[in-house]
Amino acid sequence: MNVAYWIAAGLLALFYLYGGGMKMVRSRQQLRPMMAWVESTPMPVVRAIGVIEVLGAIGLILPPLTGIAPWVALAASTGFVVLQIGATGVHLSRADRQIALNITLMLTAAVTIWLATTWL
Repeated sequence: MNVAYWIAAGLLALFYLYGGGMKMVRSRQQLRPMMAWVESTPMPVVRAIGVIEVLGAIGLILPPLTGIAPWVALAASTGFVVLQIGATGVHLSRADRQIALNITLMLTAAVTIWLATTWL
């Protein structure tokens, strides 16, 4: 289970470090081609989502790696499930039916929750 956790958590962390980092530093014009929702979302909210994603990615990796407060990984995984539920809702409310990535990320985070509970 440990190897499976590191694979799932590593993939999630890479995705959220990249996506969150982009939300933190890129302008609305640079984000718009990839994320249409930023057009109607205030930039401080977009930046806050980016910070949350980066912190969550760190929370998936650093605590289990160091053995300090490993429950943070469980909290980060749970937060990503909640984040993707919200993201799916935003897509559906905008009549955007392209939610396959959101569902995949949500399921991967759910699996990570299950895997994280095996060593807590």
